[in-house]
This record gives sequence, C-alpha cells and structure tokens, in this order.
Amino acid sequence: MYDRFARYTNEEALSATAQYAKIAADAGLDMAQMALAFVNSRSFVTSNIIGATTIEQLKSNIDSIHLTLSSEVLEAIEAVHTQHPNPSP
Repeated sequence: MYDRFARYTNEEALSATAQYAKIAADAGLDMAQMALAFVNSRSFVTSNIIGATTIEQLKSNIDSIHLTLSSEVLEAIEAVHTQHPNPSP
C-alpha cells in the first residue's frame, strides 16, 4: 500500500515526531527510552517489543525498564497524541 516508509514521512507524522522529540529533549531523555518507558507504563501492556542494530541500542532499550516518566512528560505525550491520534495510518 505504501512506498517504503512513506506513511511515516507524511506531514502529520513528521510534526508528531518533532513534538515527541522536543518533549524528550526538554526532559533530558533519550527519545527511544522515553517511547519504551511510555509503552511500559500502560497497564494493559504485557510485553514491549524492542529493536536494536547495535549492542549500545540494545542496552539503552533494555535500560528503559528503569525509567519512570514524570506526570509532566506523560501529559505532554498525551497532548501530542490528542493532536495527532493517528499520524501514520
């Protein structure tokens, strides 16, 4: 249905990604760790799929289990999600 990764590079997806990146930067967080920590914080999640191409990425991804996001970060993430509920259909 889509050219390679085209659905992730549309205007809405790029805007959402930039906003999530700003949340992470403002909070001094690694963006991937923030995303994984968010997934881990959802009560309905029973597993979290990670992906890494280097051992450093793998370690960083695994270390996200120790990260608890502040209420401010969670609220900011929710605000972006409200604005862009499905940026990459």
